Amino acid sequence: MPRRLAATLVATALTAGPAVLLGAVPAHATGDHGTARGTADAVVLRTGVNVGLLNKTVDVPLNVALNEVHAPASANKTALTVKLDGIDHGRPFSVLRADAATARATADRRAAEGYANLVRAKVHLPGLPLLSVIEVQQVTAKAVCAAGARPRAESNVLGTVRVLGQKVTLTAGGTTKVKVPGVGQVRLDLSKKNVTSKGSAATALDLDVSVNPLKLNVADVHGRVTLAKATCTTPRGKAPEDNGSGGTGGGQTGGGTEPAGGKGTEVSRTGSGPSTQNLAETGGSSATPYLAGGAGLLLAAGAGAMVFARRRRSAAPEGRG
Repeated sequence: MPRRLAATLVATALTAGPAVLLGAVPAHATGDHGTARGTADAVVLRTGVNVGLLNKTVDVPLNVALNEVHAPASANKTALTVKLDGIDHGRPFSVLRADAATARATADRRAAEGYANLVRAKVHLPGLPLLSVIEVQQVTAKAVCAAGARPRAESNVLGTVRVLGQKVTLTAGGTTKVKVPGVGQVRLDLSKKNVTSKGSAATALDLDVSVNPLKLNVADVHGRVTLAKATCTTPRGKAPEDNGSGGTGGGQTGGGTEPAGGKGTEVSRTGSGPSTQNLAETGGSSATPYLAGGAGLLLAAGAGAMVFARRRRSAAPEGRG
């Protein structure tokens, strides 16, 4: 009986042990390693403007977008008309007209790209039907994110630019303010770009508008207008090292300013910190308690077998005597 009991214990331990071990889950790397596909977005025009009315105490929001696309998609609409209650008896209002307005976004497992382009475009806001807030010959924005390569951002403003009817000279990567007595002021940020190890963004023109036209029942118009913006994120893969350099030609986040030579003109430069690396993390899994139990069972069975063997050896001489 003792021999059979020992054999049963050992057989049970040897059978149960591998079964428990086979159910164990190995340690694995965790963290956000990105998506298999990259992402890309593009928009030709976006407004976030509040329109104050003379006979009301509230603002009427003008939040519209032209050719806003998310990968994979493209759009080529060249006009944007909206209606605002209380303005010009509710008649349709033209916000933008252009000879060409293109937005395109593509993304797959190798690369993602956003692209926006405007040609001969005029932007109008309520209360200024005959005077365009801005008029451009051509603006483009492009963001490219390829797996294994550092993302790129490009933006261009070509030809003449007119703001509130005045021809202005823009400083690359800087800020220009235009004031027109009796009308208002517009602040322009030119060629804003931001590049990190995982993505990029480019904006051709970003306008901060504050005008007081006193026409068409409009008392005040203030907000932001964006022309040609593209963004992308890198597909999953080995990301290039980020040496801590921010976007080229001006960043998208606030920072210090310094004079750029012209009156009322400033150049913004912003650096970005190094990217956060995703480190592999190892640790226990839900099978850890079973592993511990199996190991304990093996130890107990082995100890019992050794004790039984010792007792048999010590009892054998006494039996022969």
